[in-house]
Amino acid sequence: MQRILSATGPKRAVLSDWLKALPLYPLPQHALSRLVLHAARARNKHWKNALIRWFVRTYQVDLGEAGEPDATAYPDFNSFFTRTLRPDARPLPKDPATLICPADGVISEIGRIDDAHLLQAKGRHFSVGELLGGDNQLATRFHGGHFVTVYLSPRDYHRVHMPAAGELRTMIHVPGRLFSVAPHTVRTIPRLFSRNERVVSLFDTAHGPLAVILVGAICVASIETVWAGVVTPPRGRRLRRWHYPPPRYRLARGEELGRFNMGSTVIVLVGPERVSWRDDLAATQPVRMGQALGRFRDT
Repeated sequence: MQRILSATGPKRAVLSDWLKALPLYPLPQHALSRLVLHAARARNKHWKNALIRWFVRTYQVDLGEAGEPDATAYPDFNSFFTRTLRPDARPLPKDPATLICPADGVISEIGRIDDAHLLQAKGRHFSVGELLGGDNQLATRFHGGHFVTVYLSPRDYHRVHMPAAGELRTMIHVPGRLFSVAPHTVRTIPRLFSRNERVVSLFDTAHGPLAVILVGAICVASIETVWAGVVTPPRGRRLRRWHYPPPRYRLARGEELGRFNMGSTVIVLVGPERVSWRDDLAATQPVRMGQALGRFRDT
């Protein structure tokens, strides 16, 4: 039976959440993120090795599945952070109608898009139109559909992959803030994912429309896609949109779509009556790229 899986999701905000979130408002979020961009790409051997070793130790990073398991072999911290996986690390489900998880992380929320709104956390919602950069006409394709939000923690693998095979139709860069997307800010900052800078990729699939949204966050110095390269920075103040006429760029299920140069959140939208989520999935549950999240219904 299809259900909205939020009952076991994050609790409502408590005082400590607000105390951690409020200082983010006055911070020069983009300036700090640009500093991180340069520091993460510095190739001084002693600096990058010390930073990588500290990071592995602090966040208990497992390099057993990495394409290059030697942490010191990476030319800079960003290369380590966006490391590849071994080719055999994520076998995909054989059923082509399976929708897979786009990234390693934790489910923030998963369920149905009710009345054109997505659940951010208990007591907090935001609209599909806001998320897609104010394009309400485009948003109607997902009204009554389904969504999943996956939070990538610092220790996770940070490349994003296709939940289903599709042809690229449109990409939208929506400028915005760079609030943290950690659980405490998800519980406290209203409309967080529709306020932060993000890159929206829209696909046509055999199962209807599919959107994959890469949401930026503080210290996420760059978001890139495999077809366009680095989309941000530069930041800019205006929404940017790219349309891709036929023959369109096609990506297979499980193929790399893009990456965060530092970590954040991925949101996947599918159209109405298109997918049934697995009944055993719920918010706060760890997931891995390639894991089955649901199955597309016959179309």
